[in-house]
Amino acid sequence: MNFEELGLEPEILNAISRMGFKEPTPVQAQVIPRLLANKGDMVALAQTGTGKTAAFGLPILNMLDSYNRAPQALVLCPTRELCVQIARDLEAFAACSPDVSIVSVYGGTPIHTQLRALQKGVQVIVATPGRMLDILRRKKADLSGVERVILDEADEMLNMGFQEDLEAILSEVPKTAHTLLFSATMPKQVASIARKYMKDAEEITIGQRNAGAENVSHECYIVHQKDRYRALKRLADYYPDMYAIVFCRTRQDTQNVANWLIRDGYNVDALHGDLSQGQRDAVMKKFRSKALQILVATDVAARGLDVTDLTHVINYNLPDDLGSYTHRSGRTGRAGKNGISAVIVNMREKGKVRRIEKMINKKFEYRDTPSGREICEAQLFSLIERMKNVEVDHKQIDKYLPAIIESLKDMDGDEIIKRFVSLEFNNLLKYYRGADDLNVAPDSHRSNQRESRGRNERPDRRRKDDRNERSDRRKTSERSERPERKERPKPASSVRMFINLGKSDGLDPKKLSGLINGESGHEVTVGKVDIMKRFSFFEVAPPNVSAILVSLGGADYHGREVRVEQVHDDKQSKRFKRTERRKEANKFGSVETGMHPKREKRPKRKPKDPKRKYHK
Repeated sequence: MNFEELGLEPEILNAISRMGFKEPTPVQAQVIPRLLANKGDMVALAQTGTGKTAAFGLPILNMLDSYNRAPQALVLCPTRELCVQIARDLEAFAACSPDVSIVSVYGGTPIHTQLRALQKGVQVIVATPGRMLDILRRKKADLSGVERVILDEADEMLNMGFQEDLEAILSEVPKTAHTLLFSATMPKQVASIARKYMKDAEEITIGQRNAGAENVSHECYIVHQKDRYRALKRLADYYPDMYAIVFCRTRQDTQNVANWLIRDGYNVDALHGDLSQGQRDAVMKKFRSKALQILVATDVAARGLDVTDLTHVINYNLPDDLGSYTHRSGRTGRAGKNGISAVIVNMREKGKVRRIEKMINKKFEYRDTPSGREICEAQLFSLIERMKNVEVDHKQIDKYLPAIIESLKDMDGDEIIKRFVSLEFNNLLKYYRGADDLNVAPDSHRSNQRESRGRNERPDRRRKDDRNERSDRRKTSERSERPERKERPKPASSVRMFINLGKSDGLDPKKLSGLINGESGHEVTVGKVDIMKRFSFFEVAPPNVSAILVSLGGADYHGREVRVEQVHDDKQSKRFKRTERRKEANKFGSVETGMHPKREKRPKRKPKDPKRKYHK
């Protein structure tokens, strides 16, 4: 089947032909004829990246009355990124239809510009629920002529708390309007919206319900919690040509992971809700042009990212709502290409992985985190492939070739190759020299639990008899004097550190951990933390002490030079406290006494004039 057979107008066919579209995707082949037939309401369940925008966009544009400058179609979507992307796609589909006007309205930008665009007259409005409701309350848009309403990513809009906004907007739309609901999953809230605002809706399911994309493979890496960031780095190093989105749970985690990767030399940026619209647009422009290799994002910020060449989606944290995993994994494997959706989990999160498997009806492939040797091999062969495929400008290079050959004549071929590799990979080889194994056996925890249960499984009576027998044995045995046990010194599992930052600097345990990890360049597990007014103490593992002393000492924290030292005993700890308190007193009071200076005396009042009369 091709687009000509679907019954679209010549202008629409000409536009999509320019875009290089030849054959419709499965969702387009099923949805477009039904919409053109104007049969009624419809629920379409399809994954992200399956061509849903063209599935509803092409028939909507095809049925517009171009002479009527009033809104005839309304498209609602959860985020501004998706709103902009849909409007851009619709404008491309209408490139050969000059009388069609499309406007996008969304938050984060001045509303007056959008209001002026609406006043000029538009046929299609693409909007986020919050901004659309604001415009309706200002009475700046008339939806009485809307014939079709599209709810795109309906499940995500409801997850983000837009149910009341959606109901308020839909109440402004004529009851005769047809509603098309697109969703990747079908939770109860979406079904409720469908029952309340749709009449005899036809349901179309592309693939399996709530399933993931077919050409996406799912991989699972199990590591200890403290090794999560190191595992992420190894995946980035093992796939040199990776073009990926890394999903984190919170905005703070997103920014922290992006900062760590930037410090380690990766082309990375963050995308989250704390960025302004201009900053978000700049980040996405760099990512789409592949100036960035990795984008670290939250679920909400990544909605609507239409990037077809993603090789990986990496779940640094699993989402709180496991249904969001379907949306995350759908970012890759688009346009018929293969993709990998990887999750980095600890031992406690294996249950969530099993629930995701049931939800998407697919099994995760448990894989080992790449070792240092595997990473070096992957990087080396990637360089060799790039060298093979590089274009040689013979006119420019050949004139230098005799001098190069003369300079290297004393080296044989093997030596030249070794030096070439060393020049490129010395730092990488040094970093991964003696790298430890980060992997945790996926079934080790479960097998240990099973063995312990097997040892302890006895009938209740047997257990009670055993306890009684042991108790009697203790009572009847002769009590002889036992030699006093010598207490063994506890091994030093952590080292106490001092830092000259405290509550007055806005420091808290979370910021302290971020500062240590950011300056040291790798993830350091911070133990007990004591935050004082102008200084703090924290504990770290002994191997991390030297790195913290070198990287953190002399660093700048909001204009204050950081000083960090190792605390060897309690006496030194008390000495640090006395020193910092003395500095604080000297800063605000007398240097000699450490006391606050006396207040300046107020000027004496003038004596009262005895001749002046005061009236009561």
